[in-house]
Amino acid sequence: MALMVLLAQAVAARGGVLRAVTVDHGLRPGSATEAALAADAAARLGIRHDTLHWRDGDPAGWDGRGNLQARARAARLGALRDWAAAHGLTHVCLGHTMDDQAETVLMRLARGSGVDGLAGMAEARREGTDGPVWLRPLLTQRRGALRDVLREAGVVWAEDPSNTDKRFDRVRVRAMLADPVLAGFDVPTLAATAERMAAARAVLWQAAQDAATTHAVADHGAIGFDRAAFAALPDDTRWRLLASAVRRVADLPYRPRLAALVRAENAALTGTPATVAGCVLSAARGRIWVDREPAALAGRAAPAPGLWDGRWRIDGPDRGLILAALGPEGLAQSPGWRKAGFRRRAILTAPGVWDGPRLVAAPTLSGCGPTAPDWSSQPLWDTLSFCDALRPD
Repeated sequence: MALMVLLAQAVAARGGVLRAVTVDHGLRPGSATEAALAADAAARLGIRHDTLHWRDGDPAGWDGRGNLQARARAARLGALRDWAAAHGLTHVCLGHTMDDQAETVLMRLARGSGVDGLAGMAEARREGTDGPVWLRPLLTQRRGALRDVLREAGVVWAEDPSNTDKRFDRVRVRAMLADPVLAGFDVPTLAATAERMAAARAVLWQAAQDAATTHAVADHGAIGFDRAAFAALPDDTRWRLLASAVRRVADLPYRPRLAALVRAENAALTGTPATVAGCVLSAARGRIWVDREPAALAGRAAPAPGLWDGRWRIDGPDRGLILAALGPEGLAQSPGWRKAGFRRRAILTAPGVWDGPRLVAAPTLSGCGPTAPDWSSQPLWDTLSFCDALRPD
């Protein structure tokens, strides 16, 4: 509510277009009333307001399992992202405060996070290439000061009862910060730690990007790194490169867990292929490769033409055919692939155009599959885009 008041003042002074949105998760009585309170406040400020619901970001809703707050957050961000796209909005402002930042840092410290985790929430972050820019303009402000803003503006607000429910980790962390056990163990100090960690994170990601620009190559939906040069890189740089490659190849929203990544890396560097987060790490042809794992695509199909596995766009006539991984069956129907010098591990998960058990086309094999000139492929990313995307989450 305070964010809306302050943005209304800023837009009035500088010009621009401002809209407000509330996500009603519908998890407790009174949530609809609180959404209506926000809508009324927006109307008084002359701001167009929309109310979204859980199903807008997560069609499955809440099934009572897993981490409720994490599921709610994912659904909320999904709904906000779609809402912004539908209205042509390029930036979405979120109301996280300095207190939220300190709580985030402390929670991540308890989980053993490294530099990236302890950098906390970023003031600005773009989601992908076509997503909104998430802005957090209140990270330097305390909650108490924002309540004063609302009192001065005569705006009534609601206190979320979940903010005092000690079933949630964040609420317990909030209580610790309200009564710190050590001097200096407070909100401003933890927020300052996040700022310094963010500066360190930027340096580390720059080192990873520099290494990728020199040593990385994208090939047939996989990413490889010069093996000797990769092995000589510092631990942090190698892990950032591998985590980013796994995330890119498997089209994941988050990087894999570090412990699992390091185990797979150690195996690959010693010549034993290993799986992690839907990918296979292996050594071949002087490189360490991150390939898609065939088992992760078992049974997966998509309409042809269309997108395949976050890695390819397949174009061709609409004949009611499907896209599925080539697999051993597709390779058996594409005998020319061996002469072309393709890595078998890479093309096993490349897309084929199928009519039942018959392979109609293998668009990514450059003519080494069934002859079907009306089908073509375009990779959704390449070496340059992978390197450019190396940045903090």
